[in-house]
Amino acid sequence: MVPKPTLLSFDPIVEAQRQWVEHGWVAAAEGMAAITSVMRAHQIFLARVDEQLRPLGLSFARYEILMLLALSRNGSLPLGKIGQRLQVHPASVTSAMDRLQLQKYVRREPHPSDRRTTLAAITRDGRSAADQATDVLNCRVFVDLGVAPAVTAQIIEVLTELRKASGDFV
Repeated sequence: MVPKPTLLSFDPIVEAQRQWVEHGWVAAAEGMAAITSVMRAHQIFLARVDEQLRPLGLSFARYEILMLLALSRNGSLPLGKIGQRLQVHPASVTSAMDRLQLQKYVRREPHPSDRRTTLAAITRDGRSAADQATDVLNCRVFVDLGVAPAVTAQIIEVLTELRKASGDFV
């Protein structure tokens, strides 16, 4: 387990922004602070999620695959489609699938009409693990991000705008 860092008496991102301005990078200072803040928030959220999923033998990547399959119409999807939906490299899907298959949460199946395609199918144990992990995450992470609900809505709105402008989706 990673030790908790010592709490600082100041916000290091605010200090970095001050330093940026002091060094003459005024036009970039706010953008640097925004990106660094998002990256730090990502670390915080990932640590919270991992802390809850670790006892269940899951990572967030494997949980995402289980949920994609659990929420799909037939409980199965082509491996390539999983990568597209999660926006990750095929090698990442293969690695996560290997682990999930060892846990007996998924199985690989031939596609019924395309011999070149392999399907990932969730098992009964996989559905159970997905349900259990979702209950834990909903209760201990998703229901309270540490900010007011109105702020959560603003975060979603701002990040959706950024993702759309970046070509994350149409």
